Amino acid sequence: MEDKRLRWILITAIAPIAWGSGYVVTRQLLPADAPLWGGVLRALPAGLIVLLLARRLPRGSWWWRSLVLGTLNVGGFFVLVYIAGQRLPSSLAATLMSTSAACMLLFAWLLLHRRPRAAAVVGAVVGLAGVVVMLGFDADGADVWGVAASLGAMVASSIGFVLTARWGSDVPALPMTAWQLIGGSIVLLPVAVLAEGAPPVLTAPSAIGFAYLTLVATALAYVAWFSGLRRLSPGVVGVVGLLNPVTGVVLGVVIAGEAFGVPQVVGVGLVLSGIALGAASPRRTAGLTVFARAAGGRVRAHRDDGVARGMIRAKDPRT
Repeated sequence: MEDKRLRWILITAIAPIAWGSGYVVTRQLLPADAPLWGGVLRALPAGLIVLLLARRLPRGSWWWRSLVLGTLNVGGFFVLVYIAGQRLPSSLAATLMSTSAACMLLFAWLLLHRRPRAAAVVGAVVGLAGVVVMLGFDADGADVWGVAASLGAMVASSIGFVLTARWGSDVPALPMTAWQLIGGSIVLLPVAVLAEGAPPVLTAPSAIGFAYLTLVATALAYVAWFSGLRRLSPGVVGVVGLLNPVTGVVLGVVIAGEAFGVPQVVGVGLVLSGIALGAASPRRTAGLTVFARAAGGRVRAHRDDGVARGMIRAKDPRT
């Protein structure tokens, strides 16, 4: 059981790692003035590819649910992330988005009535502290619209992911991913046409950037993420999402030659510690619960047996 849980945590971790790389790709390779078309060009091809693999269309309420979840998790999210990636340094954008770990715990409590475990809360706090130490939270001179876009993306996706866990427990990850990607694209496409006109002309670098975002940071990442949401609690999935800024730091060191000093070492250590703590299996708590139930059962059985014996003695005239 523990091996299976660990396997799903590792699969889920593919998503934040891929998303963490998306900031660098967006900032370095994609056109800066087409956030709406950027979302469409990223989501629609990925959705069609996954739909070909899933070979399953929505039924009943899933037609409107796909539009709602697609708007929260894909359409609105991609546009806001695109804006944040263009207007903010990757480190600040990743720091703001990392608060989604705590946000998912809150919305899971409000919408799913799942009170977060203390370990998950502490893990989220420790991990967020590690992100701040690792990246530095210097908001002086930060673009206001970029900050608003980043926080908006974080809130929208947190609500969308929690609703996905609530509604989609019986839907496999492939069709779930396809429906949301296509649903978000359907909502976003007419807005892109009206607001930005024709789609941008792609250069070789931007085509490579969109190909990477479509195949890796969207199709693969969302399948992995929704697979995790079906099998892990939103709190655990949210804490695993802290790998997003860690990826940004690693890519900054490897690709851009950014410094990796003591703050980064301490920050990465805190983030990984927070993930380990928040994603740990609550075996001890479960063991105590089982023990308490077993003890309670023995007490009740002993009490019921004693009452029965007392009744027998009361009815027996020889006693």
